[in-house]
Amino acid sequence: LHQIPTFLLAGHETTSTSTTWTILSLAEHPEIQKKLRSELLTLDTESPSMEDLNSLPYLDAVVRESLRYHSVVSGTLRVASQDDVIPLEKPFTDKSGNLRDCIPISKGDTIFIPIRWFNRTTSIWGEDAKAFNPDRWKAVPKDTYAIPGVWGNQLTFLGGPRACIGYRFALVEMKALLFFLVRNFEFELAVPAEDITRRPGVVTRPAVKSELSKGNQLPMFIRAAPRDV
Repeated sequence: LHQIPTFLLAGHETTSTSTTWTILSLAEHPEIQKKLRSELLTLDTESPSMEDLNSLPYLDAVVRESLRYHSVVSGTLRVASQDDVIPLEKPFTDKSGNLRDCIPISKGDTIFIPIRWFNRTTSIWGEDAKAFNPDRWKAVPKDTYAIPGVWGNQLTFLGGPRACIGYRFALVEMKALLFFLVRNFEFELAVPAEDITRRPGVVTRPAVKSELSKGNQLPMFIRAAPRDV
């Protein structure tokens, strides 16, 4: 019962913003947008069930890639409740010349978790890590299996006992939004792609570099989509 505000407030904001960033990437890559629309039109319904949505592999790949690539919550904090150590995959030599295979932490220490870095680092995702490519999900790099996330070989929903409790609901909600929007409309950026920037915050939102005083925005040309794709 106490988690209902998390579903209604935190889930609403992150899911809607993630969908916005997905629309941006689809506008930047019209061939991906067209391919997705073609798949969505294979369903002969305007009101798909959860099973219908989860049966669409390219929609799933687009959602996975958007959540990885954009990571609207770019990082978060955790506070150690007791003394502990963080084990390391690769040892390092500290400034005193000592070889370390773990990082000691003390009770009360604050640890920053760089979600976006994990989701976009080339050492895990390969040389095209900073490119939007839904086709990568046909065969993700084996190093991604070491990411301790609760879903999708990524850290978007975190992991462990304090992972996002509503991630399954968020995924279906995002798929439903994209199903309706992309199936029915074409999206084209109304400003050059390089003029769109990320406005940092708890949730990262798009804005126009030349119009930062106007706040968050993502100007788009929106047209009715053809049904013969």
